[in-house]
Amino acid sequence: MLTRDEFEDLVADALETLPPEILNRMDNVAVTVQDWPSRDQLSSSRVPPGSTLFGLYQGVPLTQRSSFYGMVAPDRITIFRGPLTSYYQTPEAIAVQVRRTVVHEIAHHFGMGEEQIARLGY
Repeated sequence: MLTRDEFEDLVADALETLPPEILNRMDNVAVTVQDWPSRDQLSSSRVPPGSTLFGLYQGVPLTQRSSFYGMVAPDRITIFRGPLTSYYQTPEAIAVQVRRTVVHEIAHHFGMGEEQIARLGY
């Protein structure tokens, strides 16, 4: 398993390689690493028993914000180290899936649903 620092570096690398037009449009969102999803996170995401999450977006998507949006805690994108490093065995495979997961969760921040994201291959 990758160390937490190594994993966090993969997440940072994934963010740094995004096109500037994406990074510049992200607003009031924090990207964090957590070892495993909590029961509450799994439940609120409607994850079936025996399944898990690689990442989770929690917040108000950009498409749903109005002029009244303000003075709120940042949205959160959480990338889960345990599931990703358990499912993918090589550092290269983990890096690829970390990037896919980061992009997937950022798509939710931009207001995209699961079907739209799946059509894009994420």
